[in-house]
Amino acid sequence: MTNWADQLIIEYEESRKSLHAIKNNLGDSELDKLDKTQINSMINDMSFSIDWMKLGRRPGNLRGIDKRSAYQRRVLVDMDLFPSLDIQPENQEISDETKEMLVNILIDLSHRERQCYLLHMAQGWSLSEIAKEIGIAKRTVQQYVDRAKDKVSANMEKVS
Repeated sequence: MTNWADQLIIEYEESRKSLHAIKNNLGDSELDKLDKTQINSMINDMSFSIDWMKLGRRPGNLRGIDKRSAYQRRVLVDMDLFPSLDIQPENQEISDETKEMLVNILIDLSHRERQCYLLHMAQGWSLSEIAKEIGIAKRTVQQYVDRAKDKVSANMEKVS
């Protein structure tokens, strides 16, 4: 359920957390201050790269075609989820505009929220099945699904 871009983002975020931990363990000596400066630079570069991967374009670049979350969007559209989301009336196709709106809503979820939400809501998996599959506690899955539902509801209100 994870595409290469999501996996890369996860790896970069874990590395960025490690850099924060290293920086927090440094003292106040001159050498440590120089190290902190270097680590801050690395953290900023990683944050920029993460933003680039999430947006699918250079962060802050207002020119050109907006390919917001391009890598994740392509995977969501390719997943052929929409008929299983129970939003499609009988014998009617979902319009491209509606699919685009749904993809934009799903992109706003974190990777884990999206994963748990789609497995639960679109695929009909139980919370226990999801917990076992991805190796987290059932209660944690419930929290991800609840958070995702709240975000989806909030985004649907904005659209309406």
